[in-house]
Amino acid sequence: MKEKLLQYYQKYMYVVGLGGHFIFVFQAYKIWLMQSSVDVSLSGFLSCFWAVCSWLVYGWLISNRLLIMVNSFGVIAGLICLIMIVLYS
Repeated sequence: MKEKLLQYYQKYMYVVGLGGHFIFVFQAYKIWLMQSSVDVSLSGFLSCFWAVCSWLVYGWLISNRLLIMVNSFGVIAGLICLIMIVLYS
């Protein structure tokens, strides 16, 4: 029973993890749409991006596929957002 629950919860965490990182995608889209990154706190963004990068490294160190996949997406989305912030600042 516990193994089955863990399998379902891992699938749930894939969705939650990816969904949480879509904040970077939405932010990049808003910057692109408005052609301005004035409303974005660079220090706030960088602290969130640092946390995502740290989770990716941790996932890699413990060989956790879930952490690696979800946070790889987060790092890529975060880099796109960072590029948009720099381009439209």
